[in-house]
Amino acid sequence: MSDAPTAAGVDGFVLLDKPAGLTSQRAVTAVKRAVGAAKAGHAGTLDPAATGLLVVGLGRGTRLLGYLSAADKCYEATIRFGQATTTDDAEGTPLGTPVDATGLTAAAIADAAAAYTGVIDQVPSAVSAIKVDGRRAYDRVRRGEDVALAARTVTIHRIGVGATRAVPPWFEADVTVECSSGTYIRALARDLGRDLGVGAHLTGLRRTRVGGLDVADAAGLDTLGVWDVRDLYSMARLVAPLVEVDEAAAADVSHGRPLARTWPDDLVAVVAGGVVLGLYRRDPADPARARAVVVFPPGEPR
Repeated sequence: MSDAPTAAGVDGFVLLDKPAGLTSQRAVTAVKRAVGAAKAGHAGTLDPAATGLLVVGLGRGTRLLGYLSAADKCYEATIRFGQATTTDDAEGTPLGTPVDATGLTAAAIADAAAAYTGVIDQVPSAVSAIKVDGRRAYDRVRRGEDVALAARTVTIHRIGVGATRAVPPWFEADVTVECSSGTYIRALARDLGRDLGVGAHLTGLRRTRVGGLDVADAAGLDTLGVWDVRDLYSMARLVAPLVEVDEAAAADVSHGRPLARTWPDDLVAVVAGGVVLGLYRRDPADPARARAVVVFPPGEPR
């Protein structure tokens, strides 16, 4: 990785191709150091063993991350059928003895996957980052506690079954999953294995897309630098339609005052002269007006 630049007040975002073996938070710390940002965060966790697209917000860009994290995502995963584990992935302890799953076929897996396409109620993996009474579920599991998480409604747009191979006694399948935010691919592997009667777990996971952002455009940690930072204006365009305002409205935005809503969209990014001023959302109490949800006042500390 290059030496940390000395630039201050870095705002915007970076597309990182996260390597395996690194937590998302450690990846964010490495990005901060590489681009000289004082503040950074990410738009959706990737497990340490997972690779792929991690959207890292910088400076004031961190305030837009919640809007990007809600975007649909795409994953490439490898599922090993014939063995369930405590974590629903290869890092967990095997549950029971392996089952001979070599008789499975791609068609059988696709048929089982069809039941999970659309709006479904999914029970997350017990080792997820979901908080239970103030503590992460995975921390409770590691302490030997039994954790039962409530089902959550998610949407899986597509499950594509690609290459398959028999690895006796297991059967492996490469799958592509296009889904809503909050979908657990490990939980999908667990459920498919259960439905097929052989158990299953993930052996590989790569996130390839977040909304309209693609991992093909991401940088690796070994080459990352300030040249990879995309500005706040580019980030705002991903979040909402842009609305240009005049000087008087810009002054109102700088103080977080409501604006007359002259646009059809519920959420917009308000800009003036190419500078992002904030995000405004339709006021549910008065649809003719919009209220500030994020404001970037001039001179605001970053």
